[in-house]
Amino acid sequence: MSPDLEEQAAQAGTTVSESRLDPTASRAMAEYLFDRGWSDGLPVLPATQEVVEEFLLHTDRDPDEILAGLPQLDRHATVRDIALHAAMAGCRPEYLPVVLTAWEALSHERAARGGGWQSTSGPAPLVIVNGPIRHRLGVNSTGGVFGPGFRANMTIPRALGLTVRNGFGVVPQQLEQATQGVPGRWFHCVGEDEESSPWAPHSAETGVPAGQDAVSVVLTRTSEFIDNRSFHSAGEFLRDVADTLQRMGPWIFRSSSAVLVLNPAHAQALDDEGLSKQDVRRWLVEQAGHTEADLAAAGKGLSDRPFGPFAPDHFHPAITDATPASLPILVAGSPNAAISMVVRVFSTWSGQSFPVH
Repeated sequence: MSPDLEEQAAQAGTTVSESRLDPTASRAMAEYLFDRGWSDGLPVLPATQEVVEEFLLHTDRDPDEILAGLPQLDRHATVRDIALHAAMAGCRPEYLPVVLTAWEALSHERAARGGGWQSTSGPAPLVIVNGPIRHRLGVNSTGGVFGPGFRANMTIPRALGLTVRNGFGVVPQQLEQATQGVPGRWFHCVGEDEESSPWAPHSAETGVPAGQDAVSVVLTRTSEFIDNRSFHSAGEFLRDVADTLQRMGPWIFRSSSAVLVLNPAHAQALDDEGLSKQDVRRWLVEQAGHTEADLAAAGKGLSDRPFGPFAPDHFHPAITDATPASLPILVAGSPNAAISMVVRVFSTWSGQSFPVH
């Protein structure tokens, strides 16, 4: 064993035998799994029966319970199948309850049950984690929350993707028909920074009391920065948010939904002026949008749709309505810069969080 590996093992308080760190065998196993078509393009870990059983110790669900599926393809995944793919994705066994709850949440999403995984948009599931479990599992909710560097954030959504690929057979350029797809499609998982938020947590608005472990999953299309470090009032900042929400590029329905991820500083500035999450939603739904003439000038007029016609000055709101389902708001990220994020929702979201068991 190399000095570097010995040092890492010593720092972790573990001992690793030479036989378990055979680089030739490890590479051969990785290549074998690649060749079988079971990988998402990155190396996966072997999931032996012994490993899967270790994962299943972390749930009281029946291993043969069907928890995920694509009925139109007659393809399903059991709790055991999901545990196997969580192991392949690099999850720790204790992550399994979050992965299972994520699939429970997805089973309530019309798009996930239908053609979402095969869509030309190639939507990404955004897994949102609330409650003390964030700290127990090391789910990042602060700096670089959408980026790499945190095992739970990276492997939990990857487990979903491997189940879709291997369990449902939805493989790129075959059943999956994404035109270009979403960057990092299977790597979107964030914890909410409840401790830095001036408001009740996202899960408390969507069905699970504050203080309890919860997961929600939203199918998303794109993420866009809002970088505003010089605003002087809540109104100025919200106009910046509205401008991002009403951008015509992603406008494909009469109106749509989005997730607003505020960094703690932006959230606190809004709260300091007495605005609740619901106040923010109402303001944005009223202000973000375009006239029929604006949309028609970009080739996206709605008058020729079944719900038309519309006068040229008719205002179309960008967001469907001022509900947590249409505009969920959560606090995450670092307060080191005034940057927040708009995450576009694919189709619609059920507006539900689910308790982690």
